Amino acid sequence: MDLTFLSLEWLGKPVWMWAAFMSVVATLLVLDLGVLNRKDSEVGFSKSLILSAGYIAMGLAFGAAIWWQLGADAGMSYVTGFIVEKTLALDNVFLIALIFSYFAIPAKYQHRVLFWGILGAIVLRGLMIALGATLVSEFSWVLDVFAAFLILTGIKMLFSGDAPPDVENNPLTRFLRRRLNVTDGLRDNRFLVREPDPATGRLRLHATRLFLALILVEIADIIFAVDSVPAIFAITSDPYIVYTSNIFAILGLRALYFALAAMVDRFKYLKPALAFVLIFIGSKVFVADFLGLVKFPPVLSLGITFAILGTGVIVSLIATRRKAEPLPDRAEA
Repeated sequence: MDLTFLSLEWLGKPVWMWAAFMSVVATLLVLDLGVLNRKDSEVGFSKSLILSAGYIAMGLAFGAAIWWQLGADAGMSYVTGFIVEKTLALDNVFLIALIFSYFAIPAKYQHRVLFWGILGAIVLRGLMIALGATLVSEFSWVLDVFAAFLILTGIKMLFSGDAPPDVENNPLTRFLRRRLNVTDGLRDNRFLVREPDPATGRLRLHATRLFLALILVEIADIIFAVDSVPAIFAITSDPYIVYTSNIFAILGLRALYFALAAMVDRFKYLKPALAFVLIFIGSKVFVADFLGLVKFPPVLSLGITFAILGTGVIVSLIATRRKAEPLPDRAEA
C-alpha cells in the first residue's frame, strides 16, 4: 500500500500530522458518545470535573507533541491559543445556560445538545480558520485588521454591562418559531419528529425544543468564534496550530459546562481580565511591527496571558468566597 501521500504537505504541514490530529479527535468523540455517555443522564459536578481534567490533559499532551515535533515557539503558541480559546469559551457557558433555561431543556438531555453542538463547531471552525488562513497568507494587512478588531472588542467588553441576553425576544428565536413547525413539548431526546398537522391531520416534520436549543447553541458558537479566531491568528498564523488549539479547547467545553454552570457567578472578574487579554493580543501585533520583530516573543506572550487570566481568576475567587455555597454533587443516573 502506497503511503507516500502522507508526507505531502497540506496547509503547511504533512498530511500525516493532520491525519493524526483528526484520528485523536474522532477517538475522543466516539469514546464520549459511544462509551462514556451512551445513555441520556445528568452529568454530575464531580464527573464534569473529571471529564474536563481529562480533556485538558489531552489538549496539553497534544501541545507537548507539537512542542517536540515543531519546536518551542510552536509549542508555546499552541498553549497560548489553547488557554485563550478555553477562557473565551467560559463566556459562552453563561449564554448556553440561558438557552437551556429558556427552552426548559432537562439536564439529562443537555449533554446531547452540547455534543452535536461541538461537532458542528468543529466543522464551522475549520471553515472559518481555512478562510482566515487564506486571507492572512494572501493579504498580510488582514492580520492588522484582526488585531484592531481584538482591541476594539476588548475595550467594548470592558465597558459593556452585565445584562443577560434576551433569548425570548432574540430575532433568531422569533424567526425559528415562525418558520418551523415546533412541537408543544419535548419528544424524549429527538431533535426532529413526524407528527400530524393540527389543521390537515397529515404527517409533517416538526422540530422539538431540543432542536431549537441546538440551533441557538450553534449560532452562539459562531458569534464567539468571531472573537476567538482573530485572537488565535494574532498569536500565530500557522493554520495547524490555530485549528488544533481551537478544537482541543472547545472539545472539553461540553464536559466543563456542567461544572461551570453551577459556579459561573464566582468568576466575577474573569470578563475584564479576558478583555485585557484581547487588548494585549491585538496590541502585540502592532508592537512587533513597531519594534521590527517577525512576531512577538511566544514565551513573553504566554507569560503575560497567564498572568492576566490568573489574576482575574484569583481576584474573582477571593471576592466571591463569602457568597460561595457548597456545590451539591447531583446523583448521576
